[in-house]
Amino acid sequence: MTAQIRPDLESIPAYTPGRSNPGAVKLASNETTVPPLPAAAKAIAEAAELAHRYPDNQVTGLRTALAEFLGVGFEHVAVGCGSVALCQELVQITCASPSDEVLFAWRSFEAYPIVTKVGNATAVQVPLTAGQVHDLDALAAAVTERTKLIFVCNPNNPTGTAVGKAELVRFLDAVPSHVLVVLDEAYYEYVRLADHPDGVEIGRTRPNVVVLRTFSKAYGLAGLRVGYAVGDPAVITALLKVHIPFSVNRLAQAAAIASLEARHELLDRTDLLVTERERVRDALVAAGYAVPPSEANFVWLPLGARSAEFGEASASAGVLVRPYGTDGVRVTIGDPHENDLFLSFAGAPEVLARFLG
Repeated sequence: MTAQIRPDLESIPAYTPGRSNPGAVKLASNETTVPPLPAAAKAIAEAAELAHRYPDNQVTGLRTALAEFLGVGFEHVAVGCGSVALCQELVQITCASPSDEVLFAWRSFEAYPIVTKVGNATAVQVPLTAGQVHDLDALAAAVTERTKLIFVCNPNNPTGTAVGKAELVRFLDAVPSHVLVVLDEAYYEYVRLADHPDGVEIGRTRPNVVVLRTFSKAYGLAGLRVGYAVGDPAVITALLKVHIPFSVNRLAQAAAIASLEARHELLDRTDLLVTERERVRDALVAAGYAVPPSEANFVWLPLGARSAEFGEASASAGVLVRPYGTDGVRVTIGDPHENDLFLSFAGAPEVLARFLG
């Protein structure tokens, strides 16, 4: 007889990472093409000499640095093995049975339905608007007495779209105070909206709001897996109870602290990426693609049923992009020459005739 496994796990899809092929340009994962900041690379090398020692399980140094950086108390900050680990832990601390519901837009971050099912809760998906943006009114209307948690990915992955501060505050005002709202701001550093929403500031007077951010994107530490949550001390205390011991490794902690200290160098890098993002989107729109405005480090092509076919054609041309079922294709912004290679493929007459004709 084999061990008994939860039968519902059969219905949980595995997380699908972006493809990698030797020699191909990879624009399928939300990574930066530039390495960690020099100070972070130095901190990694120094921390490696102590790799035989366990890391600080309380992540005291990084939590202290983040608290100072954000202007909040130490007790308002938790750190996890990437913000996706914190997503799962947030489900764990709010949901106790399959009758508990977790709300989120769809399509949104692929991990949301996975962590919800792993947490033995029920996922409730609310469609995006025709413009590929969060329908916050519909999301608020979907709240029931069973709702325990709401994920709001802003900017949204994979569409890149974002809602402004005023619209977000109006939504939060409509959500019951006992429902925890998670503002997932993984792409915060790339936002250039005039009505720029800052979840940390918005959440200062809202105990039911927790903000997630990460060092994986703009800070270039995706391979080290470190993200953080900012929220009410009661929420942070609960997160620390379900935290997997030592899951934030020594190198990640050292690199994140060094990155915060050198954060001013980050601005030039993000500004360059935003410039490339707008260049790529403008070229795609000029070619005839319907590309919504992006506030992240990628653009979205809502190609519907042709998404997988487009992805395979792009791969054959030497550029890996990320199709999402029958919804669309996400294209990460890479170096200019990588973006040019993709634009050369996407703008070719035979490709335009095949996918837009």
